[in-house]
Amino acid sequence: MASTPNDEIHAAIAGLQRLADAFGVRRGQLAGVVGVTDHQWAVLEEIATEHFMPSMFARRRQSSAAAVSKTLRQLLDKGLVAAEVSKGDGRQRDYVLTTKGERIMGRLRESRQVAIDDIWAGLDKQELKSFARFSSELADRLERYAERMGS
Repeated sequence: MASTPNDEIHAAIAGLQRLADAFGVRRGQLAGVVGVTDHQWAVLEEIATEHFMPSMFARRRQSSAAAVSKTLRQLLDKGLVAAEVSKGDGRQRDYVLTTKGERIMGRLRESRQVAIDDIWAGLDKQELKSFARFSSELADRLERYAERMGS
């Protein structure tokens, strides 16, 4: 029996879902090794950029402001971040990584790089270029579709 374009599309969607699930599991494993959650890791990464704004982070991640506030409290309790009144706007708080937070981020980056080297380094360079182009185009299409649908 010949496969139809629909069969190929559904196989590609299944492969993409499997890949997304595998990435999620691996990120959770990496985060767990240093005692944080995947969401806490994402917040730590954003704070490390020194351009962290909780409301923008929540919007970009389609998370609630309350969820981001809760994560910030957890990171403060763990001693991974510190907060101070913003010099630019006294109504806001600026968040920075503590020394402990910087150590955790260093360990996360090292662990992530080991995984990247083990998984990605041996792949064919031309296939990687093709995959990068294809995945970027697919992401663009998904984002445009979501915008049109009002999500």
